[in-house]
Amino acid sequence: MIIGYARVSTQDQNPEYQVDALEKAECEQIFQEKVTGKLRERPELSQCLRTLRAGDTLVVWKLDRLARSLKDLVGIVQDLNDRKIGFKSLTEAINTTSSGGRLVFHIFGALAEFEHSLIRERTVAGLEAARARGRKGGRKPSLSGSDIKKAAAMLSDPNITKKEVAKHFGVSRTTLNSSLARTTEINSLNSSTAS
Repeated sequence: MIIGYARVSTQDQNPEYQVDALEKAECEQIFQEKVTGKLRERPELSQCLRTLRAGDTLVVWKLDRLARSLKDLVGIVQDLNDRKIGFKSLTEAINTTSSGGRLVFHIFGALAEFEHSLIRERTVAGLEAARARGRKGGRKPSLSGSDIKKAAAMLSDPNITKKEVAKHFGVSRTTLNSSLARTTEINSLNSSTAS
């Protein structure tokens, strides 16, 4: 069975040109979706992938209609290949049911792995360069040092609860507790190194 999948990014766009191309490619069933490719949850794509059986072929008008990134695309097509399901992209003329199409897709897989390695290397290099300049990675603390001092002063009043203090600073009780604990830890380290 030849099954098609068409997707447009917004409700304003019309998938008719994709559907026409898929019908011309003799798709017996076509799943259509109006959702951005950035979303992980794409119900029609999930249903389409569940419908496919060994010996079937999935057809898309263009590769970017199927996946959000090269890595996702390779993952989907690898899964199809493992299930003995063919894949065709009409615009790029890729057909994994032929030996040439499988070769092209192996090259895509190698490129996706290469891209992933480059991103990882750049991230590590960026973090090392930042550390060499004395900067730390991670998120900016939710509470500044002065906020933590104010929170500690507020909590010295037995009539004020941690919940009230957290609400005052717009953070959760967990964030307040961890900020106070971190400050206590730093202060004890400073006092032990000073003595």
